[in-house]
Amino acid sequence: MYEASRIAVRRVGVMGEEFERISMRAHAKLNLALCVGAPIDAPGTPAHGYHPICSYMHTIDLYDTIEIERAVLSGYDIRWAEPDGHTREVDWDIEHDLVVRIHRALITRVGSDLPCQIRVRKSIPAGGGLGGGSSDAASVLMGLNDIFALGLDRSSLVDIAMSLGSDIAYFIDPVSPHPRPAIVSGFGETIERVETGHAGQEITLIFPSFGCATGAVYRAFDSIVEHANPSESIVRACAGASELNQDLIVNDLYRPACEVQPAIGPLRDRIAEALGSGVHLSGSGSTLFVLGRVGAPLVHEVAPDCRVVHTRLC
Repeated sequence: MYEASRIAVRRVGVMGEEFERISMRAHAKLNLALCVGAPIDAPGTPAHGYHPICSYMHTIDLYDTIEIERAVLSGYDIRWAEPDGHTREVDWDIEHDLVVRIHRALITRVGSDLPCQIRVRKSIPAGGGLGGGSSDAASVLMGLNDIFALGLDRSSLVDIAMSLGSDIAYFIDPVSPHPRPAIVSGFGETIERVETGHAGQEITLIFPSFGCATGAVYRAFDSIVEHANPSESIVRACAGASELNQDLIVNDLYRPACEVQPAIGPLRDRIAEALGSGVHLSGSGSTLFVLGRVGAPLVHEVAPDCRVVHTRLC
């Protein structure tokens, strides 16, 4: 069972019958260092075409909220949460959402229907390189494991997760209120949790009005980046530093992301010049971030279409 600070469990009466309900937060992540290797050329194997990575990942205090309730029939309610308390529909077919897919993958794995109602209120931008969909999927997977008392261990959960996406495994951390920082390697399945003093570091997130498709960014990487093995030493230097600084943050997907979304480079340069500070890309983009707290008006002077959110590493 998760710690109470992460998930609340209670019994509620419905038509005289009690169903268990779980509420949780699915946190976003930043890639504070991300090194990417050449795709594996091994036709006929599961790894063919996949890129080995090494990344220092850290969750932030930005999250989606999820409720799972046991029910007679399954259903999904996935919507954007607006600042004024209203919601709006997501602009994709929820049948393709990772939450729905992970539920169905678990059903297949255990051979049981696992009927439930899943409600997601999303605050993490899609296509931003923050892992929102992966975090939602991991939270639902762990929540279903608890609510149906399936008894699957972390290795089994990771095995299910890896069939759907490489970022999901990082978010599977049942012993913590939020996924702990980690050095993530291989194809995303190797998770080395690390003790750092970086929690509490203030972060300013800058959201452009566009996203980046991860697949397109990796294809651009293959076409423009000199292939090599991901640099573990660079990632460990960032994770092991007593304090974060601009020089420690690296992202091999920055140039490919600029190929996919040419506006990213000039946008980052304008913001960096206005702030006199380094501006970085998380994951495959398009989210930019700055170490420290930066006033939104200063960013809006050079990037009026961007949304600014203040958060911290957690």
